[in-house]
Amino acid sequence: MSNEGLAFLVFCAGMLTLMGIGMNMGLALVLTGAGMAWVLDFWDTQLLAQNLVAGVDSFALLAVPFFILAGELMNTGGISRRIIDMAQAWVGHIRGGLGYVTIGAAILLSAMSGSALADAAAMTAILLPMMRKHGYPVADSAGLIAAGSVIGPIIPPSMAFVIYGVTTNTSISALFVSGIVPGLIMGAGLVVAWRLVLRGMDLPAGTAVPLVERIQATGRAVWALLMPVIIIGGMKSGVFTPTEAAVVAAVYALVIALFVHREMQWSELYGVLVRSAKTTAIVMFLCAGAAVASYMITLADLPSTLTAWLGPLVEHPRLLMAVMMVVLVLIGTALDLTPTILIFAPVMLPIAVKAGIDPVYFGLMFVLNGAIGLVTPPVGTVLNVVAGVGKLPLHQVIKGVNPFLITYTLILFLFVLFPQIVTAPVAWMR
Repeated sequence: MSNEGLAFLVFCAGMLTLMGIGMNMGLALVLTGAGMAWVLDFWDTQLLAQNLVAGVDSFALLAVPFFILAGELMNTGGISRRIIDMAQAWVGHIRGGLGYVTIGAAILLSAMSGSALADAAAMTAILLPMMRKHGYPVADSAGLIAAGSVIGPIIPPSMAFVIYGVTTNTSISALFVSGIVPGLIMGAGLVVAWRLVLRGMDLPAGTAVPLVERIQATGRAVWALLMPVIIIGGMKSGVFTPTEAAVVAAVYALVIALFVHREMQWSELYGVLVRSAKTTAIVMFLCAGAAVASYMITLADLPSTLTAWLGPLVEHPRLLMAVMMVVLVLIGTALDLTPTILIFAPVMLPIAVKAGIDPVYFGLMFVLNGAIGLVTPPVGTVLNVVAGVGKLPLHQVIKGVNPFLITYTLILFLFVLFPQIVTAPVAWMR
């Protein structure tokens, strides 16, 4: 076996083994990259250190800690709760209304936090107890919350798009625009799926809230609703870049939490900063570790090997996309969204471009597939967050998410068949 083939074997076997024993994903990537360097006779500790630093040495990645901070401030400062209260006022009275509240809140929160995990934690803490109290099946409720949360990486602003854009040198602003229509379609798909799930539930309709109270609830949420308008409008008009938009989001959330809603005290700010720093450290170490592994994957010429395998499909772009999506679905069962982007996006994008596939469209599809992986067992990070915050057995959440997982898979392949759904809005916005 050649050194390149042995390096590929080391990568696959090393990642599976280290993940199997529960090792931190970032450290697993570093060790796997080091093993590949040894096999390729390219061992150099200085080179490994340089790649670790290079993996996080990016101005655009500064958006990550600020979006994480904005999400924490939203949850602590009552912004997330006001969004949920507004959705409850408008659709909570419909039969199964709390499910529609969950979907509406998921879409609105996605336009502010950019993080599936932050949305999952907020909605589970607020909505799951309400759904339990009103007699909703716990598994279906938890599954819907988990499925709604993964709209977060699709509707802008999105940390996943920032990481993808930095990794593949794709326009982050264009990626943001590409996620608007697909995110709304995901929400519509959840509505249809929830209506089908409701058929097996015996839930009474609630009492409609008077129009005055609905308007009051909307008024209380108006500062939260202005946040995505400011962020997206500022980027579209060229006032600030996606990285600067993250800073604006964090500062805006801080001002609203402290001085407008006044639900967060100065004493709580330290805890918010610590939680944000811990989450940022996890994401950045993943970026650093993936840089080492990606460099060694390039040295082993694995992209050329993959190109040779998929070469016959280059003349058939839709078939190529379908095959890539199937491969990414399988990868998503084992890897989280961030390492999937960092490891496989630089390998797959050149093949897609060679086939004439729009790089922004491919980026949206890649991130969407990875987002679906967040609710795909056995890893399913969002599933674990919902189970942990809701104090539920993981198998219950997995059972509840299955109908919505099927819906997302159908939507994914709808975009494969009709890429214009994604590309047309981007072209129009440009």
